[in-house]
Amino acid sequence: MKALFVAIAAAGVLALDPAVVAAQGRGRPNLPPGAGDDATPGVTPAEIQRMFDAYALLQAQEQLKIGDDQFTKFLTRFKDLQQVRRQTLNERGRIINMLRRMLNQGASEDDLKARLNELHELDARAAADIKKAYDAINQVLDVQQQAKFRVFEELMERRKLELVMRARQANRPRL
Repeated sequence: MKALFVAIAAAGVLALDPAVVAAQGRGRPNLPPGAGDDATPGVTPAEIQRMFDAYALLQAQEQLKIGDDQFTKFLTRFKDLQQVRRQTLNERGRIINMLRRMLNQGASEDDLKARLNELHELDARAAADIKKAYDAINQVLDVQQQAKFRVFEELMERRKLELVMRARQANRPRL
């Protein structure tokens, strides 16, 4: 099972490398279909996220020194945490976009207040769900691993931002 994750992670890292993306004809995601000289579809954000999650999982196992006996439990709980975050981010984006449209259309204060309350409720629910997911992860990890996991998460977030910036720079039109 570990070998499968290594293969997925390697593919994910390569797929996120701007040079590989450009070489595969995927460096122009904003072109309409048929506008380029090849019809290769780009990597979807969901595919990139799945690849990055697989890469992060392998890195977590290595960084936290998670044994094979812990790995299965950690895997499901780590995925649950990622899913909670992803769902929250999507729902938050939906509400913010709705607020933007409502503001542009001159919505009433009552309607805006209702959306703001929805956002507030989402934030409260998300905090509780994320705490629950962390508690589940903490049941699998010892204290040392828990601390390393928090540091690891921050490093992975920075790595993700770095990859996004590199991809954007690689996709800029050349003058």
